[in-house]
Amino acid sequence: MTNVGIVGTGIYIPEKRMTAADISVATNGVWSETAVIEKLGIVEKPVPGTEDGTQEMGVRAALDCLKNTGIDPLEIDLILCIGEEWKEFPLTTSGIYIQYKIGAENAWALDIQQRCCTTVAAMKIAKDMIIADETLHTVMIVGGYRNGDFIDFEDSAVSFMYNLSAGAGAMIVKRNYNKNLILGTHIVTDGSLARAAGVKYGGTENPINTENHHLAYKSLKVFDEKFMKDRLNEVSMKNWFYCIDKAFEKSNIRKNELGFLCCLHFKKSMFDYMLTELGLTSDQSIYLDKYGHMGQIDQILILHLAQQQGKLKDGTIISMIAAGIGYAWGANVIRWG
Repeated sequence: MTNVGIVGTGIYIPEKRMTAADISVATNGVWSETAVIEKLGIVEKPVPGTEDGTQEMGVRAALDCLKNTGIDPLEIDLILCIGEEWKEFPLTTSGIYIQYKIGAENAWALDIQQRCCTTVAAMKIAKDMIIADETLHTVMIVGGYRNGDFIDFEDSAVSFMYNLSAGAGAMIVKRNYNKNLILGTHIVTDGSLARAAGVKYGGTENPINTENHHLAYKSLKVFDEKFMKDRLNEVSMKNWFYCIDKAFEKSNIRKNELGFLCCLHFKKSMFDYMLTELGLTSDQSIYLDKYGHMGQIDQILILHLAQQQGKLKDGTIISMIAAGIGYAWGANVIRWG
């Protein structure tokens, strides 16, 4: 049978930082520095500089991935771009731009979107496409993220998004690589939450005009706070653990074999709860308290850091878990080595 394995990863992190103290000041002291660190789990986070556009960061992560893997860009058959919609120029196609900038002349490119669940979805799509299309051998998954630009730190309703940071990640997967295998994936979506949160101004419903322009670029909002909170309390953890269970079932691996978790950044208490429920210790994951939440880049970043820190051994069973506004939950299983 055809297998699909991870060749390697690449990362780009901006140099500029926003600290917990900076976040506290931005909230006018509503959140103390201590609360930002201990409750939200943010010591500091990277934020974009003037040259850190979403697409350009994706290019830098892609080049880092090529360097780390030794892959010739001409080997790449397909680029799946997981970069966000907030980018240098609306309606430009990020994957095609990255393809051009890295010299992947033999590839074609496609942008995909599922908010913070996009990497897990893209890995499933890449694997399924490779299996279905014998002409696909090497696929790059890549994208940048800087949605934190839209956060109004004086809006307490979005405090769960104070962690939004900036950066980019890339991953190369290959047909019959015979190691670091992508196994089962399961994803759940809930359309009742499709418009629970989003950017309020700038679309066709609420175009930017002279009256709202000063609000528009800080308008990532929760549209219905009570409904979103109640609905997530009802279904979120249930859906997440269901996705994990199904991913392991599809992989024909027992869940108690899980050895490492690639998890997006959220508040520390939730992270600790997730580890406990999965029977893991803190050494079997990486908490991104110095990186914040780069959306769908988190899973690639943790995998990248785990390799650097020697946390992955031959046979380590990894699960990537994610949740994205919309709302989507996903989990996969990877056998490392």
